[in-house]
Amino acid sequence: MKQKRFFLREDQIPRQWYNIQADMPVKPMPMLNPATRQPVKEEELYPIFAKELCRQELDTGHRWFDIPEEVLEQYRYYRSTPLVRAYGLEKALGTPAHIYFKNESVSPVGSHKLNSALAQAYYCKKEGVKNVTTETGAGQWGTALSYAARL
Repeated sequence: MKQKRFFLREDQIPRQWYNIQADMPVKPMPMLNPATRQPVKEEELYPIFAKELCRQELDTGHRWFDIPEEVLEQYRYYRSTPLVRAYGLEKALGTPAHIYFKNESVSPVGSHKLNSALAQAYYCKKEGVKNVTTETGAGQWGTALSYAARL
């Protein structure tokens, strides 16, 4: 039987977030302030996001950001999530390439959105924010933020 699922050991789970912008030879156009139509300044985002998240969002030079230990501790409840080999898709496409997908449905909220929600709730709590609010479409983001905010 061919191996279908692959897992990282707990000690292999990443301890840093990767910032792809640092490796892009052509940087994306800057986010614009809708009122001024000028590149947004970090402090203009403070009413909406935690300061550390604003810094990370606008940073185009640093490749790695350390994941706070408190966030890593929460990640350990459901990570590592399996990397699954898509043998059926490979066969249907007639490709010799190996195709994999990351199965994030095993998280407590059933999607990858908890990965971000935990970090956002952590930084908000660290800044003394007492309440968070959001919109949600199908409910995955709202569920993830609700789960994260209760911690």
